[in-house]
Amino acid sequence: MSYVLQLLVFSLMVFSTVAYSNLADTVSLVKPSVVGIGVYTPIGQPKNQLYGSGFVIGDGTYVVTNRHVIAQDLDASLLQELAVFTGKGVAAKVNIAKLIASDKEHDLAILKITGAPLSALKLAKNDFRREGSAIAFTGFPIGAVLGLYPVTHQGIIAAVTPTITPVDDSRQISVAMLRRLRDPYLVYQLDATAYPGNSGSAMYDVKTGEVVGIINKVFVQQSKETVISKPSGITYAIPVKYLHELLKQHNITL
Repeated sequence: MSYVLQLLVFSLMVFSTVAYSNLADTVSLVKPSVVGIGVYTPIGQPKNQLYGSGFVIGDGTYVVTNRHVIAQDLDASLLQELAVFTGKGVAAKVNIAKLIASDKEHDLAILKITGAPLSALKLAKNDFRREGSAIAFTGFPIGAVLGLYPVTHQGIIAAVTPTITPVDDSRQISVAMLRRLRDPYLVYQLDATAYPGNSGSAMYDVKTGEVVGIINKVFVQQSKETVISKPSGITYAIPVKYLHELLKQHNITL
């Protein structure tokens, strides 16, 4: 092996080691702010139902998730309430939450919890990240089955793409697509796979841990892949830009 090739291999090994080391440090900082989103039923079974993921921002009492994660109607006869779950495994702590802001178009929701504030994440600036940027996201894939065990996935922003995909045949256009055709917006397409339960997870910069997007497993995928009989495993994320706009609309200061 030539000296130049040896140097290249060594450099790649060092870069890889540093990258994973940085991610490990970042994950340890992010995990305390990652929460489960669901419903608490004090007089029913099961008492805790986990529907998706979320993350804490601001003063530690605000929680962000996808709007579709909390779309289920609450059963007043069972005293059901929105809940934010913290902790790990079966020893989850319940934090009662109220919906204070939502954005149907960008599938975002902001909850406010009662009780002691939680560790919060910092939001990145109100702009788009470049394609190729290294990202990671931490949440609860298939959490309803596997429980409250945070899982981290790593990848890159593969593309910045519109929420709708043009079609060749008008018969392929759905009502939802027609609505979005009037005013499409840009989302991130990721080179990483999310699973049911990851919806609402914070997508963050690998180096800084700042939130750059919100994982969206259902809402965007349905918009872009309506014409596909077998939807792909592509993962999308809502840019943090739209969360900044929602916070501003509701005068929520972080």
